[in-house]
Amino acid sequence: MHEASIAGGILQLVEQAAARDPFSQVLSLRLEVGQLSGVDVDALRFALEALAPGSLLAGAAITIDEPPGQAWCLPCMASVPLPQRGMACPLCGGYQLQPTDGAELRVVDLQVSDT
Repeated sequence: MHEASIAGGILQLVEQAAARDPFSQVLSLRLEVGQLSGVDVDALRFALEALAPGSLLAGAAITIDEPPGQAWCLPCMASVPLPQRGMACPLCGGYQLQPTDGAELRVVDLQVSDT
């Protein structure tokens, strides 16, 4: 379950942000976890909620956006939806696909309080 280590990395980023620009609490955290990122969103949410007590994330509203996968099909020369890696192009059935969107894993927004 690598989602636990990802959650730990996210908490570390939050702590680094608090060290640079002091704040006492995270009010909301918004993440972007693409469909092609290989991350189980439910497991990540569980891991974040397990780490939150006693940390800057305690009580924070956590929102996780899941951008859909997109790929460039070389034979079709077209952008096509790609719900998961390893699937064929929905237009030609080929497998020469280059993912272009949906592999994101990033912190998008962090709302904090210094009180």
